[in-house]
Amino acid sequence: MKFNIDKNIFETFPGVLIGALTLTGIDNKGQSNDQLKALLQDAQKIAKSKLGDILVTEHPHVAPWREAYQKFGAKPKKYPSSIESLSRRVLRGNDVPCINALVDIYNLVSLKELVPVGGEDLDKIVGDLSLTFATADEKPVIVLGEQEPKKPEPGEVIYKDDEGTICRRWNWREVERASLTESTQNAILVIETLPPLERNDLERALSE
Repeated sequence: MKFNIDKNIFETFPGVLIGALTLTGIDNKGQSNDQLKALLQDAQKIAKSKLGDILVTEHPHVAPWREAYQKFGAKPKKYPSSIESLSRRVLRGNDVPCINALVDIYNLVSLKELVPVGGEDLDKIVGDLSLTFATADEKPVIVLGEQEPKKPEPGEVIYKDDEGTICRRWNWREVERASLTESTQNAILVIETLPPLERNDLERALSE
């Protein structure tokens, strides 16, 4: 499998950085242990402290994603980026739920560093994985949290494989088909940053 990024992504969103980690032969069975649950709780406190009293929409880790979404025609108020959704949840005092160990780990890194982090099951990806712009020929998909299949809008930033869209509106919501589960053994985790964040910020999140 190759991970392809459309060169126009870099031209349209100057300064964007994409970091990827591949994991093989992992054991994701069972619920998160007490240590991981505690780390997730700590990450929520760190995120709340970093967000401070600044409006979420104006925070330097969130505002650039709102601008990026507007560039490809998505209303950020209706379709918030993953980091905006997590940030709002924390500020409302709602705990980020435990899902499975790998998802909990990427959520706690996302919260600690205030960057979008996502993951997919490599064994469920068909062909190559691509970060690109949707065309008018994309197949309708059902994203998590919705009931009806819908086609990505032409020009929308999506992750896709040879079967179709995996994640809509860049990092807004994924489809269930390739999501990480307790049976996942091989995975790819992706971290994305936009200016003012720099390479060292991305590498710190990847290291974490």
